[in-house]
Amino acid sequence: MQRAAAPSSVYHAYDASPAPEPPVRGRLWRVLGWVSIVLSVALVGTSLTAYGFWRRLDGQIDRENVEGRLGDDRPEKLNNSLNILLMGSDSRKGENARYGSEAGQRSDTTILLHISPGGESAIGISFPRDSMVPMPPCKKKDGTTVPAQFGMINVAFSNGGPACTWRTIESLTKIHIDHYVEVDFAGFKRVVDALDGVEICVPRRIDDPKAELHLKAGRQVVRGEQALGYVRTRYVLGDGSDLDRIKRQQAFMGSVVKKATDKGMLTDPGRTYEFLSAVAKSIKADDKLTLSVMQKLAGSLRGMSAGKVRFVTVPVQAYPQDTNRVQFNQALAGPLFRAVREDNKLPEPAPPTPVAAQNKVQPVPPEQVRVAIYNATGTPGLAQRTADQLTERGFKVVKVGTSTKRYARTQILYGVGAERQAARMAIALPGHEPRPGKSAKPGYVYLVIGKDGAALRGPNAAVPKVAGEIRADRDICANS
Repeated sequence: MQRAAAPSSVYHAYDASPAPEPPVRGRLWRVLGWVSIVLSVALVGTSLTAYGFWRRLDGQIDRENVEGRLGDDRPEKLNNSLNILLMGSDSRKGENARYGSEAGQRSDTTILLHISPGGESAIGISFPRDSMVPMPPCKKKDGTTVPAQFGMINVAFSNGGPACTWRTIESLTKIHIDHYVEVDFAGFKRVVDALDGVEICVPRRIDDPKAELHLKAGRQVVRGEQALGYVRTRYVLGDGSDLDRIKRQQAFMGSVVKKATDKGMLTDPGRTYEFLSAVAKSIKADDKLTLSVMQKLAGSLRGMSAGKVRFVTVPVQAYPQDTNRVQFNQALAGPLFRAVREDNKLPEPAPPTPVAAQNKVQPVPPEQVRVAIYNATGTPGLAQRTADQLTERGFKVVKVGTSTKRYARTQILYGVGAERQAARMAIALPGHEPRPGKSAKPGYVYLVIGKDGAALRGPNAAVPKVAGEIRADRDICANS
């Protein structure tokens, strides 16, 4: 492939090498971790955001320092979104002893909660516990190391606690995680009871003594043990698979979100404090999830509603070696992870298309545009990510480089005979009118990314629709 020469009189010197790549439980817990977002959403609508109120809640949260066990090869944080890893512990210690005597502790459920920059929307991604995945080496609290291995994803928790699950999810998705929240059986019941119950819908009467579950058919509100039995049971509802149970638990989470964001609750300070206090007493988190972080999160979620919350499951397929296990469907999971990873703040309304693109020249199709992309920001990997996005839109990226000089503004420059190609680039990248480059190679376009970024028209990476996804505002009896 022919390489475009860098117009040195414009750009000074460029590194000839490509721009650096970005570094590459209890069975109900898809429900439990969700309370972290609900906590913040509820706070927004009340008058209880006084410092003293926050301090009381903050003092009720059990925290753990995990930073030293996450490794040095973590994914780069690409935007201002917030990613919280939600885990459910199946510990039988303390209040949970009545649910059996299983040894050890696992996270039979793992959810990655992604809150878009500015609190525009949220998505909870469930990772089936039966997923067969590679796990990186993990450090335990005592300093010993568990070697890398291949196995079920929930084994990571027993290998090295929340930090190991955190490290495993980051290695699988390349998404930078900011915090974790862990909940257990007893905590789940406290939260549901503080909400005065959560609405569910079942297709037929259920009597399951093992799960202590006795339900009538249809729409109803469950509390405490009944709610716990509903999200734990596996064989009296659905087809008995973990994937089917995930769908039911995601619907339950939607009901939790609807109930917690209900106006009646948000305008009742007593009910709100009771709920948030139950949440705080029921979770364990990393010590970086501080009071100031929670306050910032609450502010960013102002205006969040149930209709802006989605629940999806990582796309999976059968694991050939064991029919009782699954593996990620990379063709579908990859775009989902990438969209979350690159979820940039929605751009401001696009300015008018430059005059050159409107009147003076007729833009050519993207496949006729040969473009060299240079990173002039100092942010590693930005040129390559932009190149990947433009390639997906049909542009012919011929070079990716790094500028030794920093620029405040992004520039679109073009060589002789490439005016129509530059006009097409200006349509894809609004707000940057093309201009000739004195040393630009004939027929080529040069995109120099400055500190103001390179936001392509429309969201850079809209989180794709996922089969079977559930919105929090849907009718709980839909498809029951």
